[in-house]
Amino acid sequence: MGLRGKLGLIILLVSSLAILVLCVAVYTQAQSARLDRTRSFADERIQLAAQSYDRDEVPVFGSKLDDPELPPQLREAVLEGKRATFKTGSPNAKMWAAVGVKDGKILSIEQDYDTSDDSMEALQQALIFGGIGTVALVALVSVILAGSLSKRIVAVAGTARRIAAGDLDASAADTVGKGKDEVQSLATALDTMATSLRGQLEAERRFTADVAHDLRTPVTGLTTAAELLPPGRPSELVRDRAKVLRRLVEDLLEIARFDSGVEQADLELVGLGAFVGSAVGRLRMQQALAPDSVIIHQVGPDETVSTDSRRIERILANLIVNGLRHGQPPVEVTVSGRTVEVVDHGNGYPEELIAEGPRRFRSGMAERGVGHGLGLTIAAGHAKVLGAELTFGAAPGGGALARLVLPATETQS
Repeated sequence: MGLRGKLGLIILLVSSLAILVLCVAVYTQAQSARLDRTRSFADERIQLAAQSYDRDEVPVFGSKLDDPELPPQLREAVLEGKRATFKTGSPNAKMWAAVGVKDGKILSIEQDYDTSDDSMEALQQALIFGGIGTVALVALVSVILAGSLSKRIVAVAGTARRIAAGDLDASAADTVGKGKDEVQSLATALDTMATSLRGQLEAERRFTADVAHDLRTPVTGLTTAAELLPPGRPSELVRDRAKVLRRLVEDLLEIARFDSGVEQADLELVGLGAFVGSAVGRLRMQQALAPDSVIIHQVGPDETVSTDSRRIERILANLIVNGLRHGQPPVEVTVSGRTVEVVDHGNGYPEELIAEGPRRFRSGMAERGVGHGLGLTIAAGHAKVLGAELTFGAAPGGGALARLVLPATETQS
C-alpha cells in the first residue's frame, strides 16, 4: 500500500472512531435525559397523589397503598423517610415512585418504561445515517488530501531521481509549488543538496582539467628527455614510467572533455560485426597481443548501425585491455545485432562497480589488480556521447561482463 492509501486509511479510521464515540455519547445522553424526564414525571405524580390521599384518604392517579410488588430497594428508602423513584430492569421495565403517608403506609405509583420509543428510534436512525454520511465525506476528503500530499512527495522523489541521473539543474521546490509545510522543507533541502553537489562536481571538473593541462607540457618534455637517455635498464624504466604518466595525462584530458559536455559523436554507417573484427585486429598489433588472447564471436547476421566508429574502437580497446590486465585471458567479444559483449575469465567486477558504474581513481577489488579506474570511466563517457547503454555485470560462466547496446538506427542502407 502506498503513502496515499496509508494516509487515507489512517484519517478514515481516526475520524470513524471519533464519529462512533460521538454518536454513542449523544445517544447515551439522550437516553439519560429521557430517564430523568420520566423520573421527574413520576415524582410529580406521587407528590400530587400523596397530597390527595392525606386530604381525602383516596388514592388517585392509579396509586396503591402498600403494594406487595413494590421493589425492596424503594421500600427501604421510603421507610427511611425519603420520597424516591426506582426503575426496574428489562424486560418489562417499570418506573416506580413511592412516598410515606399517614398511618405509616406507603403510597406508590407504577408506570411502564419503554426502553425505546418513536423519538429515540428517530434519533438512532439520524445518528446512524448521519454517521455513515460523515464517514463517507471524511473518506472523500482524506483521499483528496492524501492524494495531494502523495503527489507532491512523488514529485520530490522524481526530482531526486533526475538529480541522481545527472540533471543537477532540476528543482524540487518548483515541482511541489509554494507552501510552508514539511514537503516544501524537504524539497528545499533537496535543492540545497543539489546545489552543493553541483558546486563540488564543478570544482572536481576544474581540478581535473587544470591538472591535466598543467601536466601536459612537463610530461611531454619528460618523455622526450627519456628517449635521449643512453640504453640500459634504468633508461627503460624511466621511459616506461614516462609513458604511463603520459597516458594518465591523456586520460585526464579526455575525461575533462567529457565533463565539459563539448564532445559530440561523428556518426557514420558501420557494419558492426566487421568493424569489431578489424578494431580487435588493430588492437592486437598495437598491444602485441597473442592471437588467442582475444576471441571474437558473431551471433546472427551483421547489422549496420549509425555510430561513431572512433568512439566504438576506444570503448572496445578499454574494455579488452581492462579484461586482460585485471582478469584472465582469453577475452571473448560477442557481437549480436546492436549489442557487443566483452567477457573475461577473472574474478569479475566488484559489486560496487556493477551497482553504481565506474568511478575515476577507483579500480575496485584488489584481486583484479591495480589501476586508476579511468579506462572504464572513459568507456562510459564515450558510450554516453553515442547515446548507447554500457552496463557491467557478472558473466554466466564467471568473470566480468561488459555489455554495450548501441541505439537503434533510424535509417539503414
